[in-house]
Amino acid sequence: MAADCLFCKIIEGQIPAKLVHQDDLCIGFMDINPQAPTHCLFVPRRHIATLGDATVEDRELLGHLLFCAAKVAREKGHFDGGYRVVMNTNRAAGQTVFHVHLHLLAGRPLTWPPG
Repeated sequence: MAADCLFCKIIEGQIPAKLVHQDDLCIGFMDINPQAPTHCLFVPRRHIATLGDATVEDRELLGHLLFCAAKVAREKGHFDGGYRVVMNTNRAAGQTVFHVHLHLLAGRPLTWPPG
């Protein structure tokens, strides 16, 4: 855990969050600044600052985040209608918390290209 990391503090229970998923590898919670009616974040329990810092050993963990996002999309009724999964990497791409995380967005039309 990184002492100054917002998501590490959420994982440790130091900061409250509305959980939508938790297991031994990751947690999922509602974004506090939602960009869609359903906007959840999926965060590995192990601190990895950016996708660029991930190693080959992190492949299964990163895939697990995708699996969990799809599971929650189905549970929230968005599986058939569609949803978007996004991972921002570094500041220029919009990463503001430097702990790898996936965004699940659903519940409204999502245009392309984003941003």
